[in-house]
Amino acid sequence: MTVTAIHQDPEKLTMAFTAEFDATPERVWQLWADPVLFEKWWGPPEYPATVVDHEFKPGGKVRYYMTGPEGEVYHGASAFVALDPPSSLEFTDVFLDDDGNEVAEMPTMRKTRAC
Repeated sequence: MTVTAIHQDPEKLTMAFTAEFDATPERVWQLWADPVLFEKWWGPPEYPATVVDHEFKPGGKVRYYMTGPEGEVYHGASAFVALDPPSSLEFTDVFLDDDGNEVAEMPTMRKTRAC
């Protein structure tokens, strides 16, 4: 994935970026739909992801954790609002504590992906 543009609007607390993938939209869609592929690409390489639950459908959720280089563990979840395979998806992403509860002090991010 190559990021080709970034637009930030601090007043609206939004950020949009454009990226190019060396793959078809169907193949990129599989990065979300297949939990094994999700683990391989979600997050930075030095913080590999492990999927706990994977329900890739509107109203569904992917819960995961990432393990850092020193063994530290960070939990998160993506909740899917809308899916239109393979062209777009909308989801929120949150930080979770060790018990799977949302961490209120951390931001909730709403993301939209479209081809």
